Amino acid sequence: MGSRIPEVIARLVALGKADTELEDVLVSDGPEVTETSVPDWLIVGFDGDQTGDFEAAQSASDWADLGGGREEEFQVTVAAVAKRGDTDIVSARARVYEIGSRVEAWVQADPTLGLASLQAGVAGTRLVQDQTENGAQAVLLMTVAGRGFT
Repeated sequence: MGSRIPEVIARLVALGKADTELEDVLVSDGPEVTETSVPDWLIVGFDGDQTGDFEAAQSASDWADLGGGREEEFQVTVAAVAKRGDTDIVSARARVYEIGSRVEAWVQADPTLGLASLQAGVAGTRLVQDQTENGAQAVLLMTVAGRGFT
């Protein structure tokens, strides 16, 4: 089964790692097991729920032509995370939106993400914020949605 999801995820990770405005943000391909103390993350292919099902993406496809080509509609979840060692949720919330704005900037600058026969954009967001024993945490879940031919 062909899908554009693996290359979309790889491209979003590459764009994040190359973005100089994210130099203090740990850019990750899915959730990582790490001992880093970095408070700000951009995680491509993660729904932000460490106790959940770790949904990374979803898609649906249909025939595009009689020659076997298929058109795929996809959604990739991207999580921006900002953790603070204090209770300043306003600061954490502002930071996740700064991080998330970079993802939106990439798809606005090039809706193809540099990939042939593909078009993407940020289709929706969801903000989750919490006060944990380690301080304020905000998570901005973004859906990068689009379509491409396989």
